[in-house]
Amino acid sequence: MSQLFTPARTRGFLRATAAAVALSSVLLTTSCGAADESGGDAKATAAVPAGFPVTVDNCGVRTTYERPPSRAVTIHQHPAELMLALGLKDRMVGTAFPDSAVLPGLKADYEAVPELARREPSFEKILDAEPDFVYGGYGSAFAEKEGRARTAFADAGIDTYLNREYCGKKKVTMEDTYDEVRTIGKIFGVPDRADELVTDLKSRVGEAAGKVEGRPEVPVFVYDSGDKAAFTAGGKSLGTELIRLAGGTNVFADLDDVFGDVSWEQVIERRPEVIAVYDYAGAGSVEQKKRFLLSQPALADVPAVRNKRFVVLPLTATLVGIRSAYAVGDLARGLHPESFR
Repeated sequence: MSQLFTPARTRGFLRATAAAVALSSVLLTTSCGAADESGGDAKATAAVPAGFPVTVDNCGVRTTYERPPSRAVTIHQHPAELMLALGLKDRMVGTAFPDSAVLPGLKADYEAVPELARREPSFEKILDAEPDFVYGGYGSAFAEKEGRARTAFADAGIDTYLNREYCGKKKVTMEDTYDEVRTIGKIFGVPDRADELVTDLKSRVGEAAGKVEGRPEVPVFVYDSGDKAAFTAGGKSLGTELIRLAGGTNVFADLDDVFGDVSWEQVIERRPEVIAVYDYAGAGSVEQKKRFLLSQPALADVPAVRNKRFVVLPLTATLVGIRSAYAVGDLARGLHPESFR
């Protein structure tokens, strides 16, 4: 295989260390969700919003929120999109690490929030935004070696939350997406919005799955990156469930991990009919990936390569976040186009 690009490992599937988290010191006004700037006395006497305090266990960190956070920073795109879908733009003071185009309906709100960095920002850069809450999408959001350990934020009086996909669960499912939405809704005091959003996401999934019900399952190979070997989604990934809901089967569902390397000989043996190409910054463009696959003589007889059947998915669509529900429909159209004519 040619040396077109190196397999990306930048997403840092790290597990944040468990730590005690200090209570947030920035308070929320009950009328509009903005930070109270009237001074310490007002903060001390402000009424506790209905439903609070709220206690949440997250990846081994137990946090009690006396009030909803009012100055949130998100690290990675999928937490930002989830918060925006809950109508929390006015509670956000910074985003970081966009890795694909934002959903069209959220684009204007996303651009209205300051971008702190194109990748994970430094601890100091985050502190400059004066947040009371930091929401990380990948474990690397709270990388200790880069000074962003959750304990460091706790010592600064800032609460943290890590996407549940990186809490060490053995398998990720759509239920994790729904639970993530409800938990963030609970923390920010908007449980009704969270319930409405979950209902909408479930409806999207159900509609797409219903259109392909009864159709023969299509064998799918997920191509994330790699040339010497193929970096692909394993059986514990949310991607495997999305493929199943869309009327397909992941040919490497027996890989006992979220992601892993497989040989090209294995890809050839399993004869996928469709290749799902994951799109994100840092691993070559989608067109580069397609050209690489189509240029390899050893893959010429693989049905998906021979017939040039590719489905492109933003990486953010395969993670615990609102995009996963949209991904089921996109996959279903790619696997069973006849069901959508």
